Order: sequence, then C-alpha cells, then structure tokens
Amino acid sequence: MNESDIEQIEINLLLDAVLQRYGYDFRDYARASIERRVRSLCRSDDCRYLSEILPKLLRDASFLEKIIREFSVTVTDMFRDPFVYRNIRKQVVPMLKTYPYIKVWVAGCATGKEAYSIAILLMEEGLYDRAVIYGTDFNDLALEQSQKGIYSVQRMEAFCANYEQAGGTAALTDYFLLSEKGCVVKEEVKKNITFANHNLVTDNVFGEMHLILCRNVLIYFNKILQRRVLNIFRDSLVFDGFFCLGSKESLKFSGLEKEMKVVNERARIYQKKTL
Repeated sequence: MNESDIEQIEINLLLDAVLQRYGYDFRDYARASIERRVRSLCRSDDCRYLSEILPKLLRDASFLEKIIREFSVTVTDMFRDPFVYRNIRKQVVPMLKTYPYIKVWVAGCATGKEAYSIAILLMEEGLYDRAVIYGTDFNDLALEQSQKGIYSVQRMEAFCANYEQAGGTAALTDYFLLSEKGCVVKEEVKKNITFANHNLVTDNVFGEMHLILCRNVLIYFNKILQRRVLNIFRDSLVFDGFFCLGSKESLKFSGLEKEMKVVNERARIYQKKTL
C-alpha cells in the first residue's frame, strides 16, 4: 500500500469522525476539493500526517470551527456575474410581479452578499415590500457576518461596477452606510431577510419558494449529492417557480431536465413546469 492509499484511508476516517462526532456529512463533497482542504488544514495545524488531526477533532469541540471554516466556501460578491441579475430582472421579475407575495431562498449564502443583491434588485422593481428572503448556510460564522452586513470599503468599487452592469437604477452606495468598520447595509435592505442555518447535505425541503438561487455550490459536491440537492430545490419550488445555478453548473444529466424549463441557459435560470 503506497502513501496515496494511506492518505485516502486517513481522509475517510476524518470524514467519518466529523459525521459521527458532530453530525456534519462531507463524504459526498467532490473528492479533489476535500483532499485539498484536508491537506491545507493539516499544514495550518503543523501536522505531518492527516491522521494526527483525528485526536484533536474528537477531543476538542472547538476544532470543529476549523473544519467548517476550511470546508465551507465563502467566496462571493455583490451582483456577481452581472448578466445573471440582468436576466433575472428581464425574465423572472415579470412573473414575480403576478404574485401577491414572494418567497426567495438564497442557498449557500456564505457572507450574505447575494441575498442583499437580490433584496436591492427587488426594491428597485417595487417588489420588496411583499417579499421575504431566506439566506441559508451551514457555516454559522459566515451567517453571523451575513447578519451584520458589513463589507470592505476597498471592495465597493468592484461591487458598484457589478451593480451598474446588472442594470441597477440608482447608486449602490445609496444602500449602505459608511462606518469605521466598513460599508454597512442599511436596515431598509435588511428588513425582509432572514439568515438561518440549513445544511443542503442533511436537511430537507425549505418552504414553498418562488425563486431559489444556489450559485457555485454544487461544483463542490459529487454527482450523488448534486442530484439530492437539485431534488430539494425542485420540491421547494412552487409550480412556475424559478431557480438559478452557477455558471459552471447545469441541469444536464441531472434527471430533472423534463421537469424544468430552460429560461436562460447562459445565466443558468430554470423554471419548474406545471403538471
């Protein structure tokens, strides 16, 4: 048995330990991604072998925070991929305007930027007062940052450029207050957003949504887990509801192609067909 084979056993033991000790299941995450993250954790903790992490994980509950931080992906931006938001305005909003109320789920919301982006878009389209947005993630530290809504002043120039390209009708800075901590999302933007812990791996259907966004999350899952999560999204949508994936994600070969209408392939926007 070579070193690579031993490493695979160590990773399997680590993932089993996380599940049995804390209830977090990472076994169906994309293997290459898991390998990179476990090695990074090993380096940061000055461990020569991956198996050296196990005693710390099992005996020290605070070590779980390191695991969550390493395994969760919190990379996000305001109005990331502006053309997606442009197409939501053009192709999704007209349908949303026909509902008396709107429920939106931003799954894997990380630090909340996408949830706030959707809130701003709905405000500008006159829909926010009858909307509720749920931003969910399994990373409580990221959710805490989401709730605070404080972002780097240095990033605002890039955020503003995205917002303009996304078809914004005002100035993005109108939705923020400047403080010594950074740019703070105004309460009028926060008011209809609820951030909550929801784990796509172990939790189930989340309400009856009119719009679901889960962008650049499925790429970290293997095919089995991708299928499970896509089924959750389908079952969480009202008929004619929309959902949006990331640019490197697709419904192709998912088994859901017949149940979903392609609204915009480039923007990865789909609509649940009526029976």
